Amino acid sequence: MRVAVVQLNVQDDVAANMRRVKDWIAQAAAAGAQLVVLPENFAFMGEEAQKRELAERLDGAFPGPILGGLAENAAKYGVWIVGGGMPEASDDVARPYNTSIVVDPRGTLAAKYRKVHLFDVSLPDGSLYRESAATSAGSEPVTTEVLGVRLGLSVCYDVRFPELYRRLVHEGARVITVPAAFALTTGKDHWHVLLRARAIENQVYVLAPAQHGKHPRGRLTYGKSLIVDPWGEIVAQCSEGEGFASATLDFAYQDRVRTALPALLHRKW
Repeated sequence: MRVAVVQLNVQDDVAANMRRVKDWIAQAAAAGAQLVVLPENFAFMGEEAQKRELAERLDGAFPGPILGGLAENAAKYGVWIVGGGMPEASDDVARPYNTSIVVDPRGTLAAKYRKVHLFDVSLPDGSLYRESAATSAGSEPVTTEVLGVRLGLSVCYDVRFPELYRRLVHEGARVITVPAAFALTTGKDHWHVLLRARAIENQVYVLAPAQHGKHPRGRLTYGKSLIVDPWGEIVAQCSEGEGFASATLDFAYQDRVRTALPALLHRKW
């Protein structure tokens, strides 16, 4: 399976953001990607009040501009797309879900995962985040089949909770997506370490597209979108700015890793 992780610098203009998303999907598809994974907040980063207005229903026949845009691009370029995180309307109007969606090459919504772990922290640099103040939490892990392979979904802060990834592997995941808008402060120390750890302990491929740079409300994100193999090696990574990194996932290699070091068979729980 040929995959690409897209790195973005999203602002608060949805139309402009979605045009850039389209351009990067087109470039990744032209480079041979069959699965293109976008970062968290791929369509919008800005004021919470505006985000609430943008929240879309994902269960109707008439998709909004965010889901509709991904569906159009998936069908046009013949690729699977993971939209790493978008505002999905919830029963609490003031607190939409942060939802990762999977769209197939026909433009059909194949799966959705509502971010379970919300980023409520005070960082050493003085940054204060209260994601739960404007976001409803999901409650269920989600896997889906892409090109005959089981894919597990997660979002950003989830990466700090290894029990979620164990659950995804228990459900058969061989590839796990970790789209993110990782804070600069924590990213420089924890991003690579956490992603490699999730790949090693679960013997999975990890696809981690990220936001990079400066965003509205003074937010800074780390970037370094990357792809990690089941041995924990970084096989592709973005540099600074927008772009994408791509790699071919070798499932025969994954089988050899799992056979040579059968840690998953030694689990007690």
